Amino acid sequence: MIAEEFLNRMIPLLKPTDSATFALDWMQELHLFQLPVVNDGEYLGLVSQSVLVEQPAASLAEITLEAQEIYSFRHEPYLDVLKTAKQNHLQVIAIVDTDQSYVGTIVVDETLAFFAQSQEQSPGSTLVLLMEERDYSLTEISRLVESNDAKIVSSYVNTYPYDKSKIQLTIKINRMDITRIIATFERFEYDVIAKYQHESGHDEDKERLDMLLKYLSI
Repeated sequence: MIAEEFLNRMIPLLKPTDSATFALDWMQELHLFQLPVVNDGEYLGLVSQSVLVEQPAASLAEITLEAQEIYSFRHEPYLDVLKTAKQNHLQVIAIVDTDQSYVGTIVVDETLAFFAQSQEQSPGSTLVLLMEERDYSLTEISRLVESNDAKIVSSYVNTYPYDKSKIQLTIKINRMDITRIIATFERFEYDVIAKYQHESGHDEDKERLDMLLKYLSI
């Protein structure tokens, strides 16, 4: 698994001309304290909430940025990306292409949480939905799942590698039998591109999670 598979498409593209207040509003919305700043496709660094609150009237061009030289490449193994972020105490890490152009951002704790939850011992199922980015609404998707007496226990959004206008939404559901849920999604014209079922008691899953945490030295 590589870095670009874990990009969070909901992260805004902040520009130097944006205001500190604008960035703070996004941080509050996303529950983050760091966001990337990009100018004409070039990654400039991360802006921190602690700095913004001291200069609310400033533009981001006037703000001292952090982690200007800390980023990972889009095809880099995701374990290496997470370790770089953890070693530098970053909540998010920018991903760039080989020509240093900005590709997107990974939210570290979100990725770790998804990986951990996807390897839990509890039984359930996982669905992968493909959709246009403009059609994404986790509230609506949760409503469809709950209409079938089930719940989403974890979710993760990433870019569809073959069409950048689309996203893949991976959701873990607390039900083994998801036949009705799939039928509901198809009735509402969601494209279900993969499904998996997880029974309890898989030691291999626990070993993979233990290896990840050991690798990151958390």
